[in-house]
Amino acid sequence: MARTSTAFTDVDFDKSGKQVGFVRIPHSPHKDAWGNTAIPIAVIANGKGPTVILQGGNHGDEYEGPIVIGEIIRDLPVEDIQGRIICLPAVNAPAVRAGRRTSPDDGLNLNRTFPGDPIGSITEQISAYVSDIVFPMADAFLDLHSGGSSLDIIPSAIVEPATDARHHARNVAAVRAFNAPMTVVIDNLGDPRTSTATSVRAGLTTVGTEMGGGGTVSREAVKVCRNGVRNVLAHLGVLAEPATRPDAEPGVILKIPGPDGFVFAGSDGIFENFHPLGATVRAGQEAGRIHHLTDPGRPSEVLKFGADGVLYGQRHPALVEPGNCCLVVAAPYEGTLPG
Repeated sequence: MARTSTAFTDVDFDKSGKQVGFVRIPHSPHKDAWGNTAIPIAVIANGKGPTVILQGGNHGDEYEGPIVIGEIIRDLPVEDIQGRIICLPAVNAPAVRAGRRTSPDDGLNLNRTFPGDPIGSITEQISAYVSDIVFPMADAFLDLHSGGSSLDIIPSAIVEPATDARHHARNVAAVRAFNAPMTVVIDNLGDPRTSTATSVRAGLTTVGTEMGGGGTVSREAVKVCRNGVRNVLAHLGVLAEPATRPDAEPGVILKIPGPDGFVFAGSDGIFENFHPLGATVRAGQEAGRIHHLTDPGRPSEVLKFGADGVLYGQRHPALVEPGNCCLVVAAPYEGTLPG
């Protein structure tokens, strides 16, 4: 039985030209009996070519992607494209308005609710609309993330693994075309509830990103993201020319090596990082320590790396509690890659 959604929109996905509007999902919280949650959307269509989804604001505290997609909506001339671009610059609109990773309406992380539920909570209905309505129209999907409020990450393009070798090759080629400073394979420890994992299951060529973070906007990360999106659109044939051209020899591809790639806090306190982003580190090496400021007689907790590799991400707020991710290591990818 097909799933049905109560969402409605004022854009026509089949119409040529540029349209900017909203997807509206009926929502009846305490303060609004017959209201709706408005998700901004734009469709830019011209001629014949693939359909590409640009998604930002999956998490509401990650800003580079929404900025770049907004620029495309405002500034990209319709006549410059061949195909269709569906823009979702702030797909998790309640979280974007609040500047939060999770939605203030139901407390859910949109990127752990896919493929969603069209009769679930508001976050589940958003992911269901993307999964059921938007994905089937598309050939490719770019999901633009950064580290958000809690992580600072080296700007990078992300490969979402696909079990089919040809599909995986398409993903890798598109990610390499993005031409980010770093390319990393991230499978979120096998979690199937992310937008990129769901996109891959839908057969779409899929590109992810991590662009800086720390709850700020990095000018350099915005530049990498802006160029990268246009590079992928050119790679897919939607634009005639890329913004930048990748190096003749593609750089090494990295991967977070499972649970050992993460350094987690074991106690409450203030985390002190011992290494800069991009540093080469080794398993067993001291990574940092947690200070207990209100218990000065208590020794600090020393944390150690569980894997060799490159320091890829670091916690931005120093305040931590048990289980918080303090550091992330990326190591050379050992899987088979397309040539």
